[in-house]
Amino acid sequence: MDSTPTVDARRRGQAPSDYAVLKQRVREAGLLDKQPRFYVRSIIFKLMLLAASLAVLVLFRQQPWVLALDAVALAIIFGQLGFQLHDAGHRQMFEKGRLNTVVGLLTGNLLLGMSYGWWVDKHNKHHANPNDVDMDPDIGPGVISYSEEQALASRGVPRLVARYQAYLFFPLLFLLGWSLHAKSGRFLLGRGSKYRRLELGLLALHLQLYVGFFVYLLGPWWALMVIVIHQCCGGLYMASVFAPNHKGMPLVEAGSEPDFLRRQVLTSRNVRAHPLTDVWYGALNYQIEHHLFPTMARNRVARAHDIVREFCEERGIPYYQTSMLRSYREILGFLHQVGAPLRERHPNRPAGRAAEGAGDR
Repeated sequence: MDSTPTVDARRRGQAPSDYAVLKQRVREAGLLDKQPRFYVRSIIFKLMLLAASLAVLVLFRQQPWVLALDAVALAIIFGQLGFQLHDAGHRQMFEKGRLNTVVGLLTGNLLLGMSYGWWVDKHNKHHANPNDVDMDPDIGPGVISYSEEQALASRGVPRLVARYQAYLFFPLLFLLGWSLHAKSGRFLLGRGSKYRRLELGLLALHLQLYVGFFVYLLGPWWALMVIVIHQCCGGLYMASVFAPNHKGMPLVEAGSEPDFLRRQVLTSRNVRAHPLTDVWYGALNYQIEHHLFPTMARNRVARAHDIVREFCEERGIPYYQTSMLRSYREILGFLHQVGAPLRERHPNRPAGRAAEGAGDR
């Protein structure tokens, strides 16, 4: 799942590209080596957390407030498993691609109920074309508009949402978990993937175990409560992690052709590092480094951060990072600005005051 350039310019008698120079520095620091022991420990720890959360449901199934809180905890654990699926899809874990695929299928289809093949297909396109208005599926037309053109072209409910999407953004994220399940299911029933039959079988098994466990343990109504809280909070958590990565950063317009290094750096936003932040984001707060080296193991990107930032300073390439709260403020300001043309077409309604835009870059 590595979309980085592979041409060795020196063999052609050319000076190496900026990206080739940077990659050589990162390689010499040993940061591109696989980290199987780290990932084995990580997988075991996440499975232990999952088992503990399910044990709480068993032990306290007569206490609704405990069930509700544990459903939130389960959503966070599933979010962490989502990072595991992400890393497997990028082949960050093991040298053998088959092992990464096995982890991805078992994590995505069996545990999360989301197609591994769909995720890899969608995420590959995003990495190859970040913030490209025509090619990046993460900013394609949908309920949320990411450009004024999308907002003006929207109709029906999406047009109503786009008008005030800055206010509706976080409430809508509660629906993301349901949307991901539906999209991955449609993918397998339509085009499908290399492991289509296996994926469908694992998804069917997941559905039986997931719904069956809660209904058998809690009865239909309490099971429904736990499932709704779990799915809604899980979607909110995942979206809150992925949204700061690119939303509100410069878009790549049709006809522009930045080189690989600048495309990845200029369209990505880092969230300032902290041990807790790194865990909460699954190290995806180092989004610039991740996009430059998508196969790099998660426990190496923090060290790569210093190398990449120093290199960008040398080459005069803008490198942007900000705080967690500031990143959300910038996203909401961007979404509010995108919806402005729709509000201007309704002069009798208050347009509201746009939030502040991007921070110091």
